[in-house]
Amino acid sequence: MASLGAKVLQTRSVEIAMLHRVPTRVLSTFTPDVGGTLLCDEEDIVEKKPVTGIAYSRDEAKITLHKVPDRPGVSAAIFGPLADAGVNVDMIVQNVSEDGETTDLTFTCTRGELARALAAIETNAKDIRYRAVTHTADVAKVSIIGIGMRAHPGAAQLMFRTLADKGINIEVISTSEIKVSVLIAEEYVELAVRALHSAYELDAA
Repeated sequence: MASLGAKVLQTRSVEIAMLHRVPTRVLSTFTPDVGGTLLCDEEDIVEKKPVTGIAYSRDEAKITLHKVPDRPGVSAAIFGPLADAGVNVDMIVQNVSEDGETTDLTFTCTRGELARALAAIETNAKDIRYRAVTHTADVAKVSIIGIGMRAHPGAAQLMFRTLADKGINIEVISTSEIKVSVLIAEEYVELAVRALHSAYELDAA
């Protein structure tokens, strides 16, 4: 959750605790003697709810390269210069090529890296050979997280249905064993988070 935008914990501290399997208790600074949440190894968790947390990040920008040649090496031609420019690419989606010759490729980065990303793409335009590039910073990433998702394949479907019921369009999807992240218009972040909390019963007392 820390890596997906949750502001409660510093990402590096979580990585160190996870690496050395050190149980970590998260407490409120206002009421440190009350409750809290214990972070521990997944093997120590008895009850595994499909989704145990929702995280979001507004610090997102989306870039789409249109009509990129569908050939071996094109991904390296795009993401190599981005890495050299210090751009940390997050979500990546490549559309299926209709004509077998060109395709559209979309990826995200932080808003602070957007200018560098566009500059790197423009500098390497001859190697990439895209027809056009579009970008926007009016997007946000919303993620559901939970180790129980491994055994509950319907968790992602519930997320998609919940957002659809609220009229929220999904622009990009990224998945792993324990998380599903979607890119949506920034204006719908609060609505999406509230709806997902209710859908996964995370707001129950």
